[in-house]
Amino acid sequence: MRIEQQPAYVLHSRPYRETSLLLECLTREHGRLGVVARGVRRERARLQRAQLEPFQRLSLDLMLRGELATLQSAEGVGAPLRLVGDAGLAGLYLNELSVRLTGRQDPLPELFDAYARTLPRLAQGEPLAWSLRRFERDLLEAVGYALQLEFEAESGEPVEPAQHYRYVVEQGPAPCRPGTPHALRGADLLALVADVMPDAAGLSALRVMMREVIRFHLGGGELRAWHVLGAAISRR
Repeated sequence: MRIEQQPAYVLHSRPYRETSLLLECLTREHGRLGVVARGVRRERARLQRAQLEPFQRLSLDLMLRGELATLQSAEGVGAPLRLVGDAGLAGLYLNELSVRLTGRQDPLPELFDAYARTLPRLAQGEPLAWSLRRFERDLLEAVGYALQLEFEAESGEPVEPAQHYRYVVEQGPAPCRPGTPHALRGADLLALVADVMPDAAGLSALRVMMREVIRFHLGGGELRAWHVLGAAISRR
């Protein structure tokens, strides 16, 4: 199947055979695709490796056969985004999370749109912690693991801003006492729903909650970013 002018981002690349790259690309209409970029590691390659860097929006022409696609052409769309320092590490976290929580060839346009919204936020210096929490929330919803944040898990009663809760994965908020490990204020859960940034304590509590949720959906696994990039990302 030929795919033309497909909006895409490169999430990951690694050497493939002697002169090629194997890319993991997030595309808008076809989800995550494994893409073979033939010959791009040659010194005089027609398509340069630099054109396939992460965080650059691309328009790809592909030939899809079975599990892998072959890259026919790639064209940058708009100016490349500069993600430096912690913003660059946060971008790598987005990429790893997108690879680990998606399957190939599963169309997820909502995830593509969330990714495309988040990169400019990182580049423009918006608070990294809040940008990451919003992306995690939107990714989980896009892949079918939407968070239930507005109603108590057992009673179904609305979450109270002043009440403390322990978030139970696949169930929702369970009331608890202040000081309970991993407790959150109801106001923090409701802020995430309303897309309104909470205070520093709320952001910290939401980070812990999100890590628990993501670990659960990884089957108890870990993300490399939590270790290799831990000094920067774990604060977010």
